[in-house]
Amino acid sequence: MSDQLPAFSFQLQCPIPISDYPVITLAHGGGGRLTQMLIDRMFVPAFGPQPGGGHDGAILPLTVFAASGSVPGDGRLAFSTDSFVITPRFFPGGDIGSLAVHGTVNDLAMCGARPLALSVGFILEEGLPMDELWRVVRSLAWAAREAGVSVVTGDTKVVERGKGDGIYINTSGIGVIPPGIAISPERARPGDLLLINGLIAQHGIAIMSVREGLSFETTIESDSASLHDLVADVLTAAGEQVHVLRDPTRGGLSSTLNEIAVQAAVGIRLTETSIPINEEVRGACEILGLDPLYVANEGKCLLIVAREAGETVLAALRQHPLGREAALIGEVVADHPGRVVLRSRIGGQRIVDMLSGEQLPRIC
Repeated sequence: MSDQLPAFSFQLQCPIPISDYPVITLAHGGGGRLTQMLIDRMFVPAFGPQPGGGHDGAILPLTVFAASGSVPGDGRLAFSTDSFVITPRFFPGGDIGSLAVHGTVNDLAMCGARPLALSVGFILEEGLPMDELWRVVRSLAWAAREAGVSVVTGDTKVVERGKGDGIYINTSGIGVIPPGIAISPERARPGDLLLINGLIAQHGIAIMSVREGLSFETTIESDSASLHDLVADVLTAAGEQVHVLRDPTRGGLSSTLNEIAVQAAVGIRLTETSIPINEEVRGACEILGLDPLYVANEGKCLLIVAREAGETVLAALRQHPLGREAALIGEVVADHPGRVVLRSRIGGQRIVDMLSGEQLPRIC
């Protein structure tokens, strides 16, 4: 091993307080405050800022490919990666295979990109039944075909029995950003409207109900789905008037909106009665002591759009099968920058803070 380290390594000190967090905790992967601390204070100083800034994927200029004519538009690609460690691996409405495709396709879509191709990495535990792996692989392949993307490369590793949890999957993806599209959390501005394409908290409660053996009058299914066609319809209808797109996965609606509020230095005001939620999901949250605003989603898109485009975007959402229950749920304001405030059903207001711990572990 070389005695010489990269020059930057001498300038880095571990920025996470060791005395407070000497080891990784589940909350570091929960999408809340500790996740953001890990990203902002460790990964960004080590690897540099993300190209394009603040998206679910990087935005890369591809001058070489654009010159060859293989990349349409203005030569911008989005690039994203995600890992999936969910338990249970099979759940109502999906499984780890389809989820791996949907998650990465949606990260690209939230950059305004049309997905092109995926890579897939499998980490398998010794003793995993081959028929279970085949079931996951078939589901992943089906989800990729449905999304219109190709799995173009991959990798497989096997760890000793007891050193994993059956199967983990990493997917990375690239996509093309159409000309004239500029999606960024920093584009949120006072007066903009906040919309969502449907019911919240479905995925997290579907996972938790299976994990805890809960039963309801009807099965609560995950909302896991690829959203790029829905996003494409919205961008066709409203174009540059669409300012921000985000999928509220880990940390749920609350943590995602807090991230946007901080990045754009604006306030966000939610109206509780406008937020769509299934009554059985609401009841399950009450039984489990969970706030649905913090429960993960896997097929939901938050949209911040110019006020004058609100009706156009809402109509475009409702015309798509994945947006039939779309709703206007709030607005961007100049007051309380960096904070999210909820107007409750009884007319009061409360601050909706970012998730500070792990509410539902292993949901993606």
